[in-house]
Amino acid sequence: MIAENQQAMLEILIDAHASAQESYAANELRHYLNMITGASFKIVSEKKGAVIAVGKAAEILGVTHQKMNRTTDADSFTVRRVGNSLAVVGGIRGVIYGAYELLERLGCRFFTPICEKIPVKPDLDLPDIDTTQEPVLEYRHHNCRDINNSQRFAVKCRNNQGDLSPEMGGGMKYAMFVHTFENLVGTDEYFDAHPEYFAMVKGERRRDMTQLCLTNKDVLEISVSKTREILKAKPDCRIISISQNDFMDSFCTCDGCAAIDSYEDSHAGSLIAFVNQLAERLEPEFPGVIFDTLAYQYSRKAPKYIRPRHNVCVRLCSIECCFSHSYENCSDAYRNMPWSDEAMPTSFIKDLSDWAKVCDRVYIWDYVTNFASYPQPFPNWNVLQANMRTLVKNNAKGVFEQGCACQGYSTDLNELRAYLLSKLLWNADCDIERHKQEFLDYYYGSAAPYIAEYIKALTDKVESENIHAAIFQNTDAQYLTDDMLVILNNIFDKAEQAVVGDALRLARTAKARLSLRWINLKNKAMLKNQKDPAEINQFFSDWKAHGLTRIDEWVGAETTLRALLDGKWRGTEYYRYWWEEGREIL
Repeated sequence: MIAENQQAMLEILIDAHASAQESYAANELRHYLNMITGASFKIVSEKKGAVIAVGKAAEILGVTHQKMNRTTDADSFTVRRVGNSLAVVGGIRGVIYGAYELLERLGCRFFTPICEKIPVKPDLDLPDIDTTQEPVLEYRHHNCRDINNSQRFAVKCRNNQGDLSPEMGGGMKYAMFVHTFENLVGTDEYFDAHPEYFAMVKGERRRDMTQLCLTNKDVLEISVSKTREILKAKPDCRIISISQNDFMDSFCTCDGCAAIDSYEDSHAGSLIAFVNQLAERLEPEFPGVIFDTLAYQYSRKAPKYIRPRHNVCVRLCSIECCFSHSYENCSDAYRNMPWSDEAMPTSFIKDLSDWAKVCDRVYIWDYVTNFASYPQPFPNWNVLQANMRTLVKNNAKGVFEQGCACQGYSTDLNELRAYLLSKLLWNADCDIERHKQEFLDYYYGSAAPYIAEYIKALTDKVESENIHAAIFQNTDAQYLTDDMLVILNNIFDKAEQAVVGDALRLARTAKARLSLRWINLKNKAMLKNQKDPAEINQFFSDWKAHGLTRIDEWVGAETTLRALLDGKWRGTEYYRYWWEEGREIL
C-alpha cells in the first residue's frame, strides 16, 4: 500500500546529495500524494522501510537510469515496482517525467495549469508498474499560451522548450530563434555602404523585405563573427538559428547564388552551402552547438546534391499545407510549392521525405490554428495524430507546433488542442481518443457529449465535402456556411442547457461558443452589411470578460473591432506591412 486510512505507508527517498531535479520530482510526488490520500508524506534521505526512491536513491532498490548515449537521454525514465517499494529514475528531465507518469498511473490528470483531476483515495494501492519510456522527438514544443505562461505545466506536459528553469531540467534553449538574417547582417547598419550584402531581386539589391546575398564572402565573415558573439554571450544555449527572414520571393538572384540554386534545383542550395560554411567555421569553438536553419516557402525543397553538415539542423515548415486533411492524403495541388516560376511544384510530403534522406536532424515547424482569426473553428482534429505519425515516420527529430499564443488563450477549444498536442509530441501512437474523452468529460462535464458532437460535425463536413482549410482564412470559409452555423449553434444550445446547474462548466462552454458568435458577427458585417451595435458590444464585452485578448495574430481586439466596423477582413489592412503593429496607414 502507498497509503491506508489516510496514513502514509511509504516515505519518499532521495539521496543526501540529490540533484535539484530529483528534489523537484520528490516534492511533486509528495504534494500530489498528499492530495490523493489526505495523508502527510515525508521526504527522507535514509531508508527505514518501504519507499518511493527517486533518482540516485533508487540504487538501493537496484534500479539505475540506463543511458543509451542518445539525444533523448535527458528525457527518458523508468518507473518500477520493487517488492513493496517504487523506483523513479531518469535523465535530468526524465526523473521529473517519471514522477508525473506514476501520478498519472494513480489517476491524476493535468489538463491545464488550473484544471487538474486529482482522485481521492485514502486507501491507495501500490501499482504493479514497470515502464521505461523515451520520446522519439528530442525537441518537443508548442507555443499555446498555457505552456508559455506556466513552466510547471510545461514540464507536466513533457515539453522541453528552452525557457524551463534548471530545477525543472532546462530544455532545448535557442541562442537565437528563426528568421535571423536581419540580426546577423542588419540593413540599417550595412545597406547604405554595402548593398551587395543583400539579395538581388529583379536586377536590384533590395533593402526592404530582403534576404542576404549568401555567396558574398563578407556576409559570411560578418555572420560568423556575429554568431560567435551571440554564442559566447549565451553559453547555456546548444542551438542557434541561422535562417532566412520572413519574406516570400526575396531570395538572392545574383550570379553566384543563382548558379548554386540552379545546380541544386532548389533555393535551399545556396542556403545550406552558407550555413554549412558557418557551422564548419564555428564547430571547433562550439563543438556541442547545433546550427539550425529553415526549409521555408522558397527554400522548402531539398537540394539535389549538397548535404547539411552533421551539426546542421533543417527545420521544415508546413505553412502552405491544408490542415483539414493529413499530409499524406490531401488532394489539393494548390498546397504544393514550386522553387521557381519554371519548376514543377513539389508536395510537402515529398519535401519531407527528401529532407529525411539527406539530413540527420530534421525539425518541423507545424501549424495548428487559424492566425487570421484565432477563435474561428479550425477543423484539424482528425489530422493531429496522422500528421505527427507521418513526421516521426520520416525521421523528424523535433517538432514545434505553432498555435494560438495570445493572452487568455482565445477559444476554439484550444485547451483541449494543447493537451492532445503534448501527448502526441511525447508519443505519436498514444491513445488519442482516450485522452480526448478524458479531457472532455472532466473539463466540460455534462456538456462533453455535445462538444464531441461539435468536433465531429466540423471534421465530417471538411472530409465528406473535401474542403481544404488553411491557416490564414477569413470567416467566410467553405465549411462555415449559414446552414452549418445553424447546426453548430444548435449543438451549443444543447451543450449549455446540459450544464445550466454547473457554473464552472457553463462558463467554459460559453467561452467555447465565442467561436461561433465571432463567425456570426463577422460574416453578417462583411457579407450582409449587418452591424448591430448592441450585439457587437456584447461580444467584445464577453470576450474581454473571459480574459481574452487578440482575435487576429497581429492586431489587438480594438483594432479588430475597428476593422469590423470599417468593412475590412483583418486589422492588418491598416498597416503598411503585416508585422508592423501600431504603424498604421492613416
